[in-house]
Amino acid sequence: MQTLYRTPHLTADRSDRDHGSRMTLRPATQADRERISAIRHEVYAQEIGQHPANPTGKLTDRLDATNHYLVLEMDGGLAGFISITPPESPSYSIDKYFSRGELPFPVHTGLYEVRLLTVLKASRGSETAALLMYGALRWVESRGGTHIMAIGREEVLSIYVKAGLRDCDASVKSGAVTYRLLHAPVEALHRETDRMTGLLDRLERHVNWQLGITFRKPAACFHGGAFFDRIGPRFDRLDSAQGIINADVLDAWYSPAPAVQETLERHLPWLLRTSPPTDCGGLLEVIATARGVRPSQLLPGAGSSDLIFRAFSRWLTPASRVLLLDPTYGEYAHVLEKVIRCQVDRLTLKREDRYEVPLETLKAALGRGYDLVVLVNPNSPTGRHITRQNLLQTLAAAPASTRVWIDETYVDFVDPAQSLETAAAQSENLIVCKSMSKAYALSGARVAYLCAAVHQLEELRAWTPPWVVSLPSQVAAVRALQSPAYYTARWAETRELRENLAAALRYRGFHVIPGAANYLLTHLPSEGPSAAEVVQACRGFGLYLRDAAGMGSQLGTHALRFAVKDAATNRRMLSILDVCLD
Repeated sequence: MQTLYRTPHLTADRSDRDHGSRMTLRPATQADRERISAIRHEVYAQEIGQHPANPTGKLTDRLDATNHYLVLEMDGGLAGFISITPPESPSYSIDKYFSRGELPFPVHTGLYEVRLLTVLKASRGSETAALLMYGALRWVESRGGTHIMAIGREEVLSIYVKAGLRDCDASVKSGAVTYRLLHAPVEALHRETDRMTGLLDRLERHVNWQLGITFRKPAACFHGGAFFDRIGPRFDRLDSAQGIINADVLDAWYSPAPAVQETLERHLPWLLRTSPPTDCGGLLEVIATARGVRPSQLLPGAGSSDLIFRAFSRWLTPASRVLLLDPTYGEYAHVLEKVIRCQVDRLTLKREDRYEVPLETLKAALGRGYDLVVLVNPNSPTGRHITRQNLLQTLAAAPASTRVWIDETYVDFVDPAQSLETAAAQSENLIVCKSMSKAYALSGARVAYLCAAVHQLEELRAWTPPWVVSLPSQVAAVRALQSPAYYTARWAETRELRENLAAALRYRGFHVIPGAANYLLTHLPSEGPSAAEVVQACRGFGLYLRDAAGMGSQLGTHALRFAVKDAATNRRMLSILDVCLD
C-alpha cells in the first residue's frame, strides 16, 4: 500500500477547512483513471522518486487491467485514490519485490492487496487518507475477502500499524523509497476500526458514500441455537435431535396441539405445494376473534423479528431517540444500535432488585419525548412481569408522539388476560408485538403479528410482502388458536415445571431470579466457574445452555439462562450440571 500523506494519527480531529467540505467516495471511472495515471507520475516519479520520470507524464502498470480504484472527491475536485488488487488478478504488485515462497503469510483466494494510497497535496493533513483506507477495507470485506496485504513507506509505518496492519519485518527498496511489507486478517482490521468510533461517526456524517455497500459492516445478532452444530447445517443428523437438550433457546417443551399435528400430517403435500392466501386474511380473522379485536387492527409477520425489522426501519432514523430495558431481548439493541444506529438510552435493571422494572423511574422516563420505548413483558432474559393494570397506569405518562412497543411473546405463560392487545387496538401510540412461537409451540413455523390502532399499521401494510406467512404456518396457527384448552393446560404445567427447576437450581447454589415465563435467569456462585465455562462443559454432554452475559450490560460473567423443559429432561439437565460443576 504505497502512500503519501501527513496525518499524524487516524483519530486526529478534522481541520476547520474540512468541516465544511462534502466528500464523495466512489469507484473510479475511465476518466478518473486517466487523471490517476498523471497523478501517479507527479507523486511517485517527480515528488518521491520511486520511479524515473518519463516524457508521457503518466504512470501505469499491468495491474491496471484488473485493479479496482476508489476515488475521493472533495468540493468537486479529486482529493485522493486507492487501488485494490483482487485475488483473481494474474499477479500482485508485491510479486515484483518478494517471491511468494518467502512471504510470511499464505497466498489464497481470500487475500487482497491494497496499494497506491495517494492523497493530493491540497488535502493532506486531513482525514481523507483514513477514509480511503476504510473504504478499501469495506470493499474487500463486502466481497468476502479474509486478508489484506500491502507495502507502506517506512516514514509513515506507524499509521498502518494503528490501522491494524502488522509489520512483517520485511522491507524492499524501490527507487528512493523504502517500503515495509504489511499484512492482517480483515477481521482484525475491522476490530481496529470499531475502536475508532468518533472518527467513523465524523466520516459518515461528511461523506457521500457511493460504493454500493453499506458504510458500516452489517452486524449479526447472536441468539441461541448452537445445538444445530450437532444436527448439521444441512440437517443431516435430525435423528440426533432426540438426544440433545436445546435449553439455549426458549422453544416450548411440549408439542403443538393435536389438531395442529393432525391437520398438517393429513394435508402436508398439498400445503407444501400450494400458495397461501396473500394477506393472511383467514389467520387474522381467527386471531381477531381470539383476542377481541378487529382484523384491521392486526398486521401479520413471519415471526417477531420480521416485524421488528420491518417496523423499526420505517419508523426510526439515526436521529431517533429510543428507551430500552437493560437487560432485555438482544434483537432490540441489535436493530436499534447496529442496524438503524439510533440514540439508545437504557433503563438499567438491578440484580439486587431481582431485575424488576422500577415503574416510577419508567414513568419519569416516558415523559422525556422518546420516539420509541421498547418493553418486553415478561422480560427476557429476566422473566419478570409487570401486571396489566400497573403497566397501563405507567404508560399513561407517555405522550402521544412516543410509540410504545410491548413485546408479549411470553405473556400467555403468565395469563392471556394479562395481554395489552385490546388496549393497544384503541390506543394512540401503543403497539403490541405477539409471537406464537413459544407459547403455541410453533417456533419453526414463524408466525407473529402486531396489534395496534389502524393508523399505526397503515404505513407498514405497504411494506408487508404478500405471502409473508407460509401456508403450513398459517394453517398451524389457526388450528392452535382453535385449541385453547390444550394450551391452557400446557401453560399451567410449565409454571409447575419452572418452579420445580428453580428449587433444584437453588439447592445447587444458583441465585435464581423469580420468573413468570418458560425460562429462568440464574447467577452461578461468583467463586466458581463462569457461565461461558459451564456452557462449554455441558455441550460435551449434549446440553446447550445460554450464557446471558451479552444480553445486558450489568449481567456479568456468571449469568446463565435455562429454558424450562419437561420433568424428565429437566432431571437430565440437572444431572449433567452436577457432573460439569463437580
